Amino acid sequence: MAVFQLDNYEPEVYRRKARMISFAMAGQLIIFGMLFAMLLTSALGNSIWLNALGVFLGLLATSALFAVLKDRPWMNEVRYVWQLKHHLSQISGYLPTLRKAVKEDNRVALDILTFYHQGMTQLAELNGRTTDDDAERLAEKMEVKLKREALELPETVDQFDPQDLHAFKRR
Repeated sequence: MAVFQLDNYEPEVYRRKARMISFAMAGQLIIFGMLFAMLLTSALGNSIWLNALGVFLGLLATSALFAVLKDRPWMNEVRYVWQLKHHLSQISGYLPTLRKAVKEDNRVALDILTFYHQGMTQLAELNGRTTDDDAERLAEKMEVKLKREALELPETVDQFDPQDLHAFKRR
């Protein structure tokens, strides 16, 4: 997996595009599901299983179209947030081990946790939420910041290499 770089996107643009894409995909699923169900039941007779198969085929068609369209430039913000969520989720599986390593001044763990906190903050901003309600995470963020200052490390980490996690054991 490649190194992931934090980028700046406008929260309003992301939310507008995410809503538009969600509505379009939901509408497409409904139309494809009804179309396949109608075709199957008209050709093979009326059955709950044929209707369910039609919905399933609609889901497959919607997924296939979405897979084709996901690399389009107008999907940049949504694709970026999916990747960010994936990496933050990946890191969260290692948090207990990373926290122990931070107490031992492990620089890689400090970098990963710094990226994690920056990513969580950015994700909250993009989704129009605040991060001020989690006192434990704020305390950990401050601890990491102070350790970075003591070790004379840069305040921010703008990229994450998933290979760095291999040095740490999962929970």
